[in-house]
This record gives sequence, C-alpha cells and structure tokens, in this order.
Amino acid sequence: MTDTPNVVPIHDPLAAKLSGADDRILLSHWLPPQQGIVPRIRVGRRWVSTLWALPLGFAALVLVVALAQSLREYPDVKAFIVRHPGIAQSAPSVNSGFPWWLRLQHFLNMLFMMFIIRAGIQILADHPRLYWKRDCTPGTDWFRFQRPVPTGRIWTAKDDSVTLPKWLGIPGLRHSIGLARWWHFSTNMLWTVNGVVFYVMLFATDQWRRLVPLTWDVFPSAISTAIQYGSLDFPVDQGWTRYNALQQLAYFATVFIAAPVSIATGLLQSPAISNRLGWTGRVLNRQVARSIHFLSFSWFVLFILAHGVMVFVTSLRENTNHMFAGVQNASWSGFLPFMLAMSVVAGAWAAASPVTIRYARQVQHVGKFMIGWIKGLAEWWDPRSELTEADISPYFWPNGTMPASAEFDAQVAGNFTDYRLRVDGLVDRPQEFSLADLRAMPKQEQITTHFCIQGWSGVAKWGGVPMQHILDLVQPSAEARYAVFYSFAEGGEGGRYYDAHRMHNMHHALTILAYEMNGAPVSVLHGAPLRLRCENELGFKMVKWITAIEFVHDFADLGAGQGGYNEDHEFYGYRMPI
Repeated sequence: MTDTPNVVPIHDPLAAKLSGADDRILLSHWLPPQQGIVPRIRVGRRWVSTLWALPLGFAALVLVVALAQSLREYPDVKAFIVRHPGIAQSAPSVNSGFPWWLRLQHFLNMLFMMFIIRAGIQILADHPRLYWKRDCTPGTDWFRFQRPVPTGRIWTAKDDSVTLPKWLGIPGLRHSIGLARWWHFSTNMLWTVNGVVFYVMLFATDQWRRLVPLTWDVFPSAISTAIQYGSLDFPVDQGWTRYNALQQLAYFATVFIAAPVSIATGLLQSPAISNRLGWTGRVLNRQVARSIHFLSFSWFVLFILAHGVMVFVTSLRENTNHMFAGVQNASWSGFLPFMLAMSVVAGAWAAASPVTIRYARQVQHVGKFMIGWIKGLAEWWDPRSELTEADISPYFWPNGTMPASAEFDAQVAGNFTDYRLRVDGLVDRPQEFSLADLRAMPKQEQITTHFCIQGWSGVAKWGGVPMQHILDLVQPSAEARYAVFYSFAEGGEGGRYYDAHRMHNMHHALTILAYEMNGAPVSVLHGAPLRLRCENELGFKMVKWITAIEFVHDFADLGAGQGGYNEDHEFYGYRMPI
C-alpha cells in the first residue's frame, strides 16, 4: 500500500464499533464442532453410502482375479498375451533412465498434492454437497456427507458446514475455509509451476516417450496387461525404459487430462472468471465445474493409492531405486532416500493442522504474498455476464449473522421508513439517503449468479442503484482508495460487520446497492433494506443490511486491519474474485 496522507483519519462513527481479532485460532471462540455423515451418492431417488464400496470392491476384486485366471487358461488368450506382452512393441524406449530433475519433481508433486488434497477436502466440508445444476436447491444434490437440510427452521450455509479430523483436513476445524483456501491455492500454484517445468523438461528430453502413446497397439496391450495384473501373474517390469501400456494410459490420463481439467474447473468456480466467459461460464457453471473438479480430485486419489500399492507389490527395491536413486540394479540404494522422503511427507502431514491453528495470521499473510497478486489481476476482469429470468434459482441459501439490535428491530417494524444510508469519509459531498431517495434514483436490474466462498451458488434478479451513481453524487476525493461498507449486523465474535472494496470495484457496471430481489423488496433474511452486489467478488464481500458507506485511503486502522470482518476473524483475503 502507498503512504497515507499526513493527517489522522477521522472515521465514520461505526468504525468505533469494529472489533480486533486474535492472530491465532482460539478454539473456545470458534464455531462448535458438527460431525457429518459417511459420504453418500444419489442413485435414482435413493442415497447409497460409499461404505458399500468396501465389500463391493472386495467382491469385484475376487471376481476379477478369478475371471483373469480363468481367461489365461484359454489358448486364444495365451496367444493374445504372447502377441501383446504388455508393452506396445513399436513404442520407442527411453534411454535416459530417471534423471535427477524427474526424481525431484516427483517428490515435489507428491508433497504439493498432499496439501492440495487435504485443503480441498476441508473446502468441500464447508458446503458438503455437490450438484449438477447451477443453483443449490436442497434435495437436488448428487453427493453429500451431511444430513438433509432440516425444514421448519432457518438453516444457513454456515450451519451446514461440518468438522473434519485434524489429520485429514487443514486445519480440520469446522468453517475454516479461509485458511484452507490459502493452503489450497498456494500449493496449487506451486504444483502448477512444478507441472509447467515438468512439461518443458519432459519434451526437451526423451522422457515424454514413457508417457505418450504413439501406437494404437497400446490398447490391446493394455487389455493384456490388465489380464496379467488381474491374474496376479504380473507382466515383466521394463519401467526403466518403457512403461507397460496400462501404466502409460494411466499416466497420460493423469498428466495430460486430469491435471489440466482440475486447474480449469477450479478457475471456473471464480465469479470474476465465470462472469466474464459468457456462454462458457453458463454451460460450465460453478456447480458443474465443482462436480467435475471433485471427480478429477477422486481420480488423483485413486491413482495415488493404486500407484502406491503397485510400488510395493511389484518390486519395492527396484521401484525405489528408479525414482529415488536413479539407478537400475538390485541394490538397496534407493530405499534410504525413499524412507527419508516419506519421513518429510509424514512430518509435514502431522504439522500442517497444528501449525495452521497456532499461526493462522501468518498463514493468511503468506497466502496473500503468494497468490494475492493473482487474485488482484482477476479483479480487473469486468463482470458482464447476465442470465435470464428462467435461470433464477428456486432456492437461495441464507447466510450471515442476522442483525440483533433494537435499532434494527425498530427499522423493520417501521418498514424502514426512517432508514438513512450515511455516505461519508473522503468525499467532497457527504450525504444521507432515505430508502425513498434511493428508490427515486436511476434503477438498474440484473440477473446474476451469487458465488459464496463456501461453494454454493444461486441466481437472482437484483434491482437497485448503480454504485457509480452514488459516486457521482458524493464525489470521492483523489485520496479515496477503498469503500468501506458497514452493516447493521454484528459478526459471529461480536463487533460490527464490515468489508472494504477497492474503488475499481465500485465503478463496475454491475456493482449496485440492491433493494429488490426477484422483483420484490429484499427480505430481511437476504439483507434488507440494502445490500451490495459486486459481481466479480465472492459473496461474503457483498455486505448485507448496509447502514453506512465510508470512503477511506487505507483500512489498516479499521478492525484488525485486514480489510473486513471475515478477513479479520476468519482469515479470508480482502480481494476475493477467485
């Protein structure tokens, strides 16, 4: 940030009601634990527990072994395996073994994937349901590890979050998505950089031959390999020069399909990106992208498990020699480096959650340093994508801590006739506007998708005053760099809820102060009398129950200085277009 003006800022009176925050996670102040359920998948109208995969998988494995062994008794199958022993015979060989750079990248990939997977599960636990439709209407999910949404009471998205074991999630606490996202995105960036280097080195050497099929013979050879593995009479390992066909197809799918799909579907869950891509963002909407992202994640988990098992059962000594020592012999030279690498991974696994809990603010700051600039770049994509009334969601998840004050209750009882929006700070013309004043101003309507940080989304038709019109009326000074929105509501730990936006966001064509939702006044549940819509940011930044807007040069002296209530108390980032 640039230097502030040489004056002591005099803030809006509500600034005094903001609260500080601890730099650690205080478990006594955190959201109480809530256990989820065993993951379930919808099959037709029935929900089936994934635990059925254990007995069914075991039965299938026994059946595969019996079938493969029976097939190998047939002369035609024996002849087929002789013709296709497992490696596509016309495939070129690799002459450089496993060079040091490949072995290093293999270790880094393993380390980064550990954090990506654990943080990804933690993110999913904040809205533990997956859908194929854009909206997230209860009962339309196809995967969940939470009970059905209860009826007869208000059930917010925050209520729906569940607790994970600390050894599984990062940090394993309920509704710790802010910290999980820093881990997920930061290690994703490192993993992506490592992957780009891997791609370059792969095709700059002969190593690509090990992964890329060059002949149609790979398919019958893969069938032959599957029969040999299934019969427990494994094919001869020639991995030093060529992978067998089944390995080659699995690695190709992982490296050249699953990895790019994971990156693309992760980015498509961003409001800034999705709202900029027009029909692509509508077809691959957030929930479709989220479901595909989960499926690619599942592929990686299964691949890692299968890969790990095969390392041990095919030849632990030779495999560790290849990947951890770069030699092809019968020694144990790769075993010690393998054990050291596993110790590093195990130590990092054990330390991740307790370190995150103890040093939560540092995790937030490191995350902002690593990927905050990327999020900043995404903010410059003006949101332009709008939908139609046919796209409006039948259900829109409620969220946030409702206002609980006599002042707000009086406003509700009086139908907000006495409501005044105060706009002050670094402006040439401080003003107050009644709700009637706001309704008399130019009105803008837009049908857009709401992207909650927790993962759910919903489409609504919003009507209100363009923020640009408010700027024209109050004339922010040249020193104003942020607009701070104060709410009638308090946050979960006390203190007034607020959030800061860069002035650039305030000029966006789809940034409005909304007083209508779906053709009717915004309900109290969803932010009456006034809420912000800023379509290139995640939902927590769209402050509900707005009572004042202050233009400031800096927000370091507001609250805990992080740019908003959730940024202060739950370690979010104040720039959240992704």
